[in-house]
Amino acid sequence: MADILPFKKPKASEKHRGNTLCKSGFHQWQADKKTQFDVKLGKLVTRYRCNRCSKIKISSD
Repeated sequence: MADILPFKKPKASEKHRGNTLCKSGFHQWQADKKTQFDVKLGKLVTRYRCNRCSKIKISSD
């Protein structure tokens, strides 16, 4: 006989885990390890990536 696995519907808190904060503008920014040189600006830029939704923000120093 085959093992029967119970199907469990995910809770709303598990389904939207961390996304509600990002939608409200409260990202969890973390600097990427790679520093890039922007040719048009002529200076170093820092890339930040959100830990929850992986959105990228670029800041010129």
